[in-house]
Amino acid sequence: MSVLFVFISRVDFSYSWRLKMYMVESKEGAIACMLFALFFLGTWPALLTLLERRGRLPQHTYLDYSITNFLAALIIALTLGEIGESSYDHPNFRQQLYQDNWPSVMYAMAGGIVLSLGNLSTQYAFAFVGLSVTEVITASITVVIGSTVNYFLDDKINRAEVLFPGVACFLIAVCLGSAVHSSNAADNKEKLQSLPADAVKGLKTTDVPSFSGKDLESSDYLSQKAKAGTANYLVELENRRSIKVFGKSTLIGLSLTFFAGACFSLFSPAFNLATNDQWHTLKEGVPHLAVYTAFFYFSVSCFVLGVTLNIIFLYQPILNLPKTTFKAYLNDWNGRGWAFLAGFLCGFGNGLQFMGGQAAGYAAADAVQALPLVSTFWAILLFGEYRRSSKKTYSLLVSMLVMFAVAVVVLMASAGHRKESRVAKSIEQ
Repeated sequence: MSVLFVFISRVDFSYSWRLKMYMVESKEGAIACMLFALFFLGTWPALLTLLERRGRLPQHTYLDYSITNFLAALIIALTLGEIGESSYDHPNFRQQLYQDNWPSVMYAMAGGIVLSLGNLSTQYAFAFVGLSVTEVITASITVVIGSTVNYFLDDKINRAEVLFPGVACFLIAVCLGSAVHSSNAADNKEKLQSLPADAVKGLKTTDVPSFSGKDLESSDYLSQKAKAGTANYLVELENRRSIKVFGKSTLIGLSLTFFAGACFSLFSPAFNLATNDQWHTLKEGVPHLAVYTAFFYFSVSCFVLGVTLNIIFLYQPILNLPKTTFKAYLNDWNGRGWAFLAGFLCGFGNGLQFMGGQAAGYAAADAVQALPLVSTFWAILLFGEYRRSSKKTYSLLVSMLVMFAVAVVVLMASAGHRKESRVAKSIEQ
């Protein structure tokens, strides 16, 4: 939480000698928000992947994640959204809850719905496509579509001659990401062919192994693990993970990934409309939703949809996962702390992204979609992805990451400065 208060650096005592709700306004502050958001948003997917590879059911993990993801938005709203005295013209979080701003609220909640669908899809895509490739494809689609829409919604405050070359780099990264996945899948298939037939027999089962009483990080367990990247390692991983992928088409993973990318490309424009009312849906004189209030409504819909779907998935699972119950979820404490941490990281990361976007333009704030750079680091460090792969796979992987790095720098360089809203101008006059 202390990180959030670093940005509280300017107080306005003009006219009324009252503290006004804090907002990030400088380009430097916006970039700082983006950098913190980049780390948070690149780390939480690794935690969900870690739990799935340990054998924890994704329904249990996502329910835990949803709780703390919503709590993060509530904490931001009740702290940064409550700073200073409130008036109708400069409302704090609680006062805005009673204002006639439902058109903007609906945009915010629509953004939360598509984000929840995207996050839920990626949780399953991580198992089929891998953490880094899933993140690269979804993030690139988000930038290609979302940044283009945000550019026009933000009244072209970002430099087009810089922004769109950056978008093109993300598009190239999508193609490279798909190529990395195909090459790595071919490498794994070749490794498995070197094993005896009975070594991989029965791995298409949907049974989830029990890890009760076994610490997966203990030295005894680690000593039994095969080296990362070997065929035996792939077999061991398949045996202990909760989502079984052997024998399933790679199209499942890619379909989930592209669906998630399409969902992610819509949540930022929806949030943009919620906070800036470019289509003038609010009544004259009604203040725009503050970032903190919009983020609260955004997170409410994200929470409700995520919890509802995953409770259904407990009893009607997808992708041949085993059935479970709500009671079993409540009693499943294996990795719950990591799931809670993932929710906090995602919640604070999204909040910081929106704070930076409100100041410098949401198109530029999409630079946080460089999160695959962070996710790939965790994927290689924690999960041994791409170990002992072919030179072709390594070349494609490096090319993908280089293209991503270039795209991020270019997108941040396109940052602009948002003009005051029509409501703010009329208040000052």
